[in-house]
Amino acid sequence: MQNILFFGNSLTAGYQLRASEAFPSLIQERLDSLKLPYKALNYGVSGETTAGGRQRIASVLARQPVDVFVLELGANDGLRGIPVRETTQNLQAIIDQVKLKYPKARIVLVGLEFPFDLSVLGGHQYGRYAAEFKALFRTLAEKNSLPFVPFLLQGVLGQRHLNLPDGVHPNAAGQKILANNVWAILGPMLDDQP
Repeated sequence: MQNILFFGNSLTAGYQLRASEAFPSLIQERLDSLKLPYKALNYGVSGETTAGGRQRIASVLARQPVDVFVLELGANDGLRGIPVRETTQNLQAIIDQVKLKYPKARIVLVGLEFPFDLSVLGGHQYGRYAAEFKALFRTLAEKNSLPFVPFLLQGVLGQRHLNLPDGVHPNAAGQKILANNVWAILGPMLDDQP
């Protein structure tokens, strides 16, 4: 069995849902149905920032071998307005640590965008921040030659019936779409393995 480690925040953890409803569990169901020899491990922590992930990554990597590493962090940085440069540096440090400990591991980067138009909150700097925030993921993916999920919440964001009452976290139906968004990139990578 090979391990696919999902390293993220509440979107990966499946905030307020059963563990079986979070997208890594849904991906495990798909792996099993296709008889692919992978185990999906959910290391999502609600509220995690990229700085928190950077502090946590070494202990997570020490727990079991990693064959595929799916990195989904940054949303909480964006919500807190953490400078894009800092978020980028933290994500790069996480990628570097994975490469160092598991040089053969394949890394997938999951992109995020701002859920709302921040410009209404006060001028252009929010709009500019949102654009820079969205761009940082593609830039990192290209720099590191990583497979890239452009937007995790594609098709879920702003859809009231696919989110919890807070309007931010996907519900069980929303998590199914997240699983599809990730699988679109992850699935083909797993198929071409011996």
